[in-house]
Amino acid sequence: MIRAICVLAVLLAAGCALQPEQAQDARIAFAGNADRFIVVTLHNRHALVPRAGSTRRDYDGNLGYGVSAIARREVRALAADYRLREVDGWPIQALDLHCVVFELPPDVPQSQALRELERDGRVESVQPLNSFRTLSTATDPYRRLQRNLDVMQVGQAHRWSRGENVRIAVVDTGIDDTHPDLAGRVILQRNFVDASAPVPPEQHGTAVAGVIAARANNREGITGVAPASSIVGLKACWPQDDNPTAAVCNTFTLAKALVAAVESKSHIVNLSLAGPADPLLKRLVEYGAKRGLIYVGALPPDELGFPCNLAHVICVGSAGRWQDGPQLFAPGDEVLTLIPAGRYDFLSGSSLAAASVSAGIALLRARAPDLTSEMALRLLAPTVTSAALDPAPSINVCRALARLLAEEGCN
Repeated sequence: MIRAICVLAVLLAAGCALQPEQAQDARIAFAGNADRFIVVTLHNRHALVPRAGSTRRDYDGNLGYGVSAIARREVRALAADYRLREVDGWPIQALDLHCVVFELPPDVPQSQALRELERDGRVESVQPLNSFRTLSTATDPYRRLQRNLDVMQVGQAHRWSRGENVRIAVVDTGIDDTHPDLAGRVILQRNFVDASAPVPPEQHGTAVAGVIAARANNREGITGVAPASSIVGLKACWPQDDNPTAAVCNTFTLAKALVAAVESKSHIVNLSLAGPADPLLKRLVEYGAKRGLIYVGALPPDELGFPCNLAHVICVGSAGRWQDGPQLFAPGDEVLTLIPAGRYDFLSGSSLAAASVSAGIALLRARAPDLTSEMALRLLAPTVTSAALDPAPSINVCRALARLLAEEGCN
């Protein structure tokens, strides 16, 4: 009898742990119209510490961070009261909250649901499930190879720093860590889109990682701006079916990646993507900034939203494309970089410009471990001038390093 009761208890616990039925792939879970989903947070105190992106089974018993009993009851009650379907959930230890994605009933507009839930005392916050996109396009190889490095005087800067001991989180699509020019540079990859699958080699993430950390002097292909830095690949985006260069992400996958960037002890977070202002993502960037992480974002061609609308993010535009908003400029047109399967191609967009600045900051941090976002801006901003190779103003990492080290030797 006692054995039967124990077996029943185990089965009941497993049933609770597996509710709701979670789609493993965020592309499937949130398929359809974006305005049919909302993100709700509830207080979730008195829980153990989680690992970002863990499955609900990891939270059982004493194995890890758990959703509190009160939070579980409130999620079920909210679902019943408002006819919501819980799609996915994740306890955010960084904010001491439980985050839930709900699907709305077909007859309830998103604006109505947001208004009603904002007034509900059980709800800590509620917002749309926003969509984000990466910022690069493919082009033909017309200009001189790796002209971007010449414009920023990266070769001269490598006399003093190559980004040694600096860890850069690339929140993007998957990175091809088997590419010959990335061998040994990608030290960790996590998948927040399809948690059950290995990280696939994808174009945008590989291109961004290549600009940052392609190996130098290995008789293969190209050199990254910070070739001795380490990459933490955090897959929060997925390629569009009709254009592998372009990719999309959402609030939920990006939130997991931002927490993982802190947990992985990264020093710099590259966000070569853009979308609307997002309250949850703003709070997570502020959390990381308080712990010393430096965030770099890509300037979108249209309305300024996440991440460039945040005070803690260094916003980067593509040199030669003047817009309001960016704090720095770097080459972003026809930049030679890596693509999967050991290949190379020219890509354009502020995604590549942001990657250059993230890597430039890594060169500075390798020589100044206490570097802050404000210090990086003070060193880089005065170097944004025209170069003989290109009249479009861009950062000059050699000059920034020279200022930091009180050295000379840059043009």
